[in-house]
Amino acid sequence: MPPFTVLHVCMGNICRSPMAERLLTLAVADRLARREVDPARAEELLHSHSAGTGGWHAGEEMNPPAARQVTTRGGDTAGFAARKLRSDHIDAADLVLTATADQQEYVTALRPDAAARTFVLGEFGRLLAALDPAGLPAAEATADAVHARGVALVEAAHEARQGATALPTDDLDDPWGRGDQCFSRVADEIEETVQPLAALLLP
Repeated sequence: MPPFTVLHVCMGNICRSPMAERLLTLAVADRLARREVDPARAEELLHSHSAGTGGWHAGEEMNPPAARQVTTRGGDTAGFAARKLRSDHIDAADLVLTATADQQEYVTALRPDAAARTFVLGEFGRLLAALDPAGLPAAEATADAVHARGVALVEAAHEARQGATALPTDDLDDPWGRGDQCFSRVADEIEETVQPLAALLLP
């Protein structure tokens, strides 16, 4: 049960998925602040974490330009360490957001029963934009309410994608080794999904 758990997946777990992990936590903290609730409670309501399909960077810190994107946007990189994706990470997640369609396939091959709650991040953002929040459970700043609302969001997004075509633009470019400008663009694309997600969880 609570908190609502989001697992972000990329290849090395030092660039895209760590940025998504921390920028989602930041977005939830910002929503709490708007409600005049202590932003430090964000992690009580939502557990945002990440892992990589590759695993060769296990134990490493976030790539420096990725960390810069998080901190300059107001987030926190403390305590991050890259890790290899395991089946139990997927099993414990209410929502899995992958950087690319290839990584989505990797997750669902590892855990076929997670297919209904596994999305490419850009795809999930597109689906959220088309959802009607009126049918979701009550929006309250409690762990139970956020969890119920999050699970309902995932179910609605899964229903909405039936018969839809995935778009190549749903994938996040791999910014590794490509400089701050590329990292900034990828972080902007991540925020295009995680900020609306936070706003729907805590309107």
